Amino acid sequence: MAGQRIQRIREEIKREASDIIRKLKDPRVGFVTVTDVEVSGDLRHVKIFVSVLGDDEAKARTMEALTRATGYIRTEIGQRIRLRHTPEIHIKPDESIARGARIFELLREVGSAETKETGAE
Repeated sequence: MAGQRIQRIREEIKREASDIIRKLKDPRVGFVTVTDVEVSGDLRHVKIFVSVLGDDEAKARTMEALTRATGYIRTEIGQRIRLRHTPEIHIKPDESIARGARIFELLREVGSAETKETGAE
């Protein structure tokens, strides 16, 4: 029962956080996608994982802007989602997409090298 409630709250926070971040008026915030949300068992802490499009400098600017906006994001979530206590918000970069792309590239290189070794094309 409690697991279903936490799952429902996770999805609701993910949807609301995506909307709040999309509507931020900070020019430093680039193209951001909320990829996942983790909620602590006591609902006091929320980790929002985001994927940021762009080079390292753009990602750093966006993460800094999002970190500075956590108070605003927390207030908005508190107003949109009725919980006894508004959870502390922690925004974390989600590097899984970049890692996945790197692994895919490495596998392609290995496949290409094996094709050259066997002489098959």
